Amino acid sequence: MAGALENIKVLDLSRVLAGPYCTMILGDLGAEVIKVEAPGGSDETRKWGPPFQNGVSAYYLSANRNKKSITVDLKSEEGIDVIKKLVNESDVIINNFKSGKMKQFGLDYETLAEINPGIVYCSITGFGETGPYKDMPGYDFIIQAMSGLMSITGDKESGPQKMGVAITDILTGLYACIGIQGALLERTQSGKGQKLDISLYDSAVSALVNIGSNYLMAEKIPTALGNHHANIVPYQTFKTVDGEMVIAVGNDNQFKRLCNVLGKPEYSSDKRFQTNPDRVEHRDELVPLLQDVFSTKSTAYWQENCEENNIPCGPIQTIDQVANDPQLNERDMFIDSIHPTAGAIRMIGSPLKLSRTPFQLKHHPPDAGEHTDEILNQLGISKTNN
Repeated sequence: MAGALENIKVLDLSRVLAGPYCTMILGDLGAEVIKVEAPGGSDETRKWGPPFQNGVSAYYLSANRNKKSITVDLKSEEGIDVIKKLVNESDVIINNFKSGKMKQFGLDYETLAEINPGIVYCSITGFGETGPYKDMPGYDFIIQAMSGLMSITGDKESGPQKMGVAITDILTGLYACIGIQGALLERTQSGKGQKLDISLYDSAVSALVNIGSNYLMAEKIPTALGNHHANIVPYQTFKTVDGEMVIAVGNDNQFKRLCNVLGKPEYSSDKRFQTNPDRVEHRDELVPLLQDVFSTKSTAYWQENCEENNIPCGPIQTIDQVANDPQLNERDMFIDSIHPTAGAIRMIGSPLKLSRTPFQLKHHPPDAGEHTDEILNQLGISKTNN
């Protein structure tokens, strides 16, 4: 069965997470993705761990399925020639080298656009290719700190906290994927490719959404609210007899129903709590009252009663519970494969559910250089000189 991007060829010179995550999505959508590394393998995630399985890193497996692998020495004329030949028959090239590095290789957009005017050239950097920070190295943790995301994550006791995953890398990979597909769609009209300049810093700041908008409107510096919501109350975690759960009340009718479930209907008629703006203003008075009641019953009790009354809620699950969640398993969010080195592996599946062109696992995450000879032969290069 053909994928949505079946006739698109992607040349992937990226490594670690943002770029590989982007190209994995393109591969999941059916594009042919050729992952390019230095001889021996230069994607650092191959060595990040534990855990490893037969020497293969779980981190690497998380972002590199549905790709083929070729190793090329970009410091050699032969290696650069291979890349240029691949560009000539590709639709997309993506890299995450430091600003200016591709030009040093002779692989800048202007040069490659002369070879293939239709090429969509995506550059991912920490801070972008313009501006005073353009030469600074960008790492997810640093970007989380500088973007303001850490300043609003955590609480007064914990201080600024990073997300448990490299969220700015993921966001950047998603933005790159969106931008690439937009450029490919525009190319059907103009016949021309273009360059995309995508940065982790820009992507992280875009993720401030309502918190950023709150500041731009009121010029009040937001503080970390922990598991509380800046604009909605109650929209947070509550401790129960045996754990914690999330209550996400999005409107006044839901709040009334919650008060009835808690056996405190008078709270919804209290002038301090009648509307969401009232509740936000009197957050410090309302939350302790609700917490006192939640502390009297189990998570399962409150979840059952809230669900029966259409009050959005959910338990805080650990990863092992997530991996065994019947909803996720029904939707194929965990998939099995056989890797030539690691053996039997399990991976997180694709959230993209397309009816006519569904996700297919065509290639395991490749070993470094696994397809070098195959690809060079297709280019008419019989000897591996890279």
